Amino acid sequence: MSASDSASAQISPKSERKSSNPFTKRRLRLGSGLVLFAFVVTHLANHILGLISLEAMEAGRHYFLLLWRNPVGTALFVGSLLIHMAFALHALYSRRRLKMRFGEAAQLILGFAAPVLLISHILGTRAAVQLYGTDDSYTFVLLAIWVDSPVYGLRQIAATLVVWIHACIGLYYWLRLKPWFMRIMPVLYSLAVLYPVLALLGFISAGRTVGRMAADDPGFRLDVAIDSNAPEAAQIAYLHQLESWIFIGLGAAIALTLLARAFRLYLERREGIVRITYPGGRTVSVSPGMTILEASQLNDVPHAAVCGGRGRCSTCRIRVNGPLENLSEPDESEQKVLRRVGAAPDVRLACQTRTSSDTSVTPLLPPNATPRDGFAKSAAMQGQEQEISILFADIRGFTSFSEQKLPYDVVFLLNRYFRSMGEAIEGAGGRVDKFIGDGIMALFGVDENAQQGATSALKAAQGMSEKLDELNELLKADLSEPLRIGIGIHAGPAIVGEMGYGPAISVTAIGDTVNTSSRLEAKTKDFGAQLIVSEHVAHLASIDATSLRREEIEVRGRKEPMQIIVFDDAQVLSGLPRKAAEEPQPAS
Repeated sequence: MSASDSASAQISPKSERKSSNPFTKRRLRLGSGLVLFAFVVTHLANHILGLISLEAMEAGRHYFLLLWRNPVGTALFVGSLLIHMAFALHALYSRRRLKMRFGEAAQLILGFAAPVLLISHILGTRAAVQLYGTDDSYTFVLLAIWVDSPVYGLRQIAATLVVWIHACIGLYYWLRLKPWFMRIMPVLYSLAVLYPVLALLGFISAGRTVGRMAADDPGFRLDVAIDSNAPEAAQIAYLHQLESWIFIGLGAAIALTLLARAFRLYLERREGIVRITYPGGRTVSVSPGMTILEASQLNDVPHAAVCGGRGRCSTCRIRVNGPLENLSEPDESEQKVLRRVGAAPDVRLACQTRTSSDTSVTPLLPPNATPRDGFAKSAAMQGQEQEISILFADIRGFTSFSEQKLPYDVVFLLNRYFRSMGEAIEGAGGRVDKFIGDGIMALFGVDENAQQGATSALKAAQGMSEKLDELNELLKADLSEPLRIGIGIHAGPAIVGEMGYGPAISVTAIGDTVNTSSRLEAKTKDFGAQLIVSEHVAHLASIDATSLRREEIEVRGRKEPMQIIVFDDAQVLSGLPRKAAEEPQPAS
């Protein structure tokens, strides 16, 4: 199986040579890995049949051999094995440094450990079949590695775990970039744990069966040797010699790869240096032809790279602060990823971008970016100014109420209140932004137009009033007086986007519209009202306000007086007449 980290082909600092086709290489590596994974899955499925009986394993083996031990299946398996091993060596050669994340290191080490553990099994089965006409039945194999040489049986168990873990790490690195992966990850995780356990239990069960058969029948070994055409002593010695040669060849391939890597790095250092400047003025010097991501990693500059530099996740993307002519041209796969995330013309993937002269870059994502950050986001998520409606709500007199209650009662009441208000807001199509003490801030129209946002905000206010009545009725035995709320709604331009840090990141809004909405909520105390909305909200929602209570107020932070509409009870919104749709007016 392949190692986890590969890089594109080196380019000369004098002439930017593009790799032949890194997109095709990635597909070839992935395809070969999936073929090998299919082989492992079907082989382990055959082992699982051992939980039924040894005969079931032998019956399943017939179909396994039918699938893989034919010219097409053999060519597919052997070809994939060689291709995957070649990519593993290329990944080792391409690394600028051997320091890597735990998952990548584990996949790399396990990938090279797999053939070391499996080669004796392959020679004792497939090679013996091809060279000597041996019938490598489960009875023959289990007698050899379970009864006669338990050490080989333990090696086979270790090989199973090594190959399976290596494959699961590779699949995880591939699938975690899919938008649907997190939804089905619990199922996949359960299968990843359960499947090899069942296979090993089947292997152990069948091995114990063969062990009992050998103990009960002194002629059992001879019968199996005759039926299977077991290799003779000289033939077994030759297979052991083959094993030694293969180990030497594998070790030599790894050693030569490391030597070639060291020689390449030496030549690159002789060709001069390129300076890359990061935000804050930090400058690093690297060899021409190195990718921006490799430069960051080599110099311990924090830089996100969820996919390990394969050009798939987009989390390493950078903004180039200067001319793009000195950078390597984006290949087909990079262009596809950049289109997926809607990147600007001056944005590149750091793992695919090489420079032959000094340049300045700005990483666009934090070093702790997750796979989710690699998905395309709406404009609202990325940050933009748009006209939305904002609702603030607060419980009246809650401070004095909480002083008379036990902390448990206060938390219980607030959670019931937040649940009821949140259901009303989300049911109307809004988005709960945050809970502030006993207050609520909600956004409307983030993914819609201004008119729909205003209509949804008024619908939410009506729903919140109705939910409050239901809550007061439910808790009347615990309340000395009914809960009362004040709601303020205003519409206007605001900057909307994902803001925050770490787990506290969420979609929120900032700007004068937010402050004004909060001021309107506070004004409900002065007017003894449940709801105050700006005239602009009523206009956007096409409400006929001719019969409603209208006021003009001064709002702190605004130069001009503001026209508002006051509702003693937000539930009257349900009976208000609507005007014909008009062209929206700008917020005052």
